[in-house]
Amino acid sequence: MHLSRRRLMQTSAATMLAAEIWPGRLFAEDRETKNFSFIEVNDLHYVDSECGHFFEKVVQQMKSTPGGIDMVLIVGDLADNGHAAQEAAQRDIFDTLGVPYHVIPGNHDYLSDDDRSGYDAIFGKFLNYTFDHNGWRFIALDTTQGTKYSNTAIQPATFKWLDENLSKFDKSQPTVVFTHFPMGPHTPFRPTNADALLERLKPFNLQAIFDGHFHGFTEHKVNNVPITTNKCCAFKRWNHDGTKEKGYFLCQAKDGRITREFVEVNFPGMPPMPPGTKIVQPPT
Repeated sequence: MHLSRRRLMQTSAATMLAAEIWPGRLFAEDRETKNFSFIEVNDLHYVDSECGHFFEKVVQQMKSTPGGIDMVLIVGDLADNGHAAQEAAQRDIFDTLGVPYHVIPGNHDYLSDDDRSGYDAIFGKFLNYTFDHNGWRFIALDTTQGTKYSNTAIQPATFKWLDENLSKFDKSQPTVVFTHFPMGPHTPFRPTNADALLERLKPFNLQAIFDGHFHGFTEHKVNNVPITTNKCCAFKRWNHDGTKEKGYFLCQAKDGRITREFVEVNFPGMPPMPPGTKIVQPPT
């Protein structure tokens, strides 16, 4: 399918997704970037000290990654119910990584619909923000609506931040977005206004969107731009899709593209999935 540049920029994000076109990638210029590795992990759900011992092992495994990593993206639900002590425990554990880590909140990082004081006390400045690394741009976006987990909407503050900042960014720079709620079409628990967020990103050289919230692997590719969720990496929570593996993505940024592989965490004493756990399968 061939569309002119003018026609592309007038076409909605939803239409382009259906046509497997991501316009910003079509206009990307060749750029010099340095290759590096990073980890993306989602839905940690820290409850208590048993979880703490688990995450100490997870961090040690991350630190032992062959070839090393440059950073870790933690894509929401660091805590299970938003207590400052849970958030602080995660901070103290991940501070031992030896490389930067970047967080965003999930719905479980709230105490109530209008109370995020536990997360804010520890990670308050990390809501909507951006940073550069080795020629790449990373954009963190808060897509939560309090403690709600389904039928949610991305809140006005996030759209306001996007509208104030996107015009400052180089559209040809390879870009990664990470956010808690799923942005991929047909993914369970996708916000009702996710297309409005994708619409704002369409002029950019987007290479990947990493999401969480749905505990299970999903991928929707649009002109080779992957929008993914992953299995959870929690000690006392389980996957929505019924799979038993826990873990994270080990990602490679190479020559302006992203590749990834799933790395399992499986330590002695990990609890089994309880009988009767509700299974949520994404539409096919």
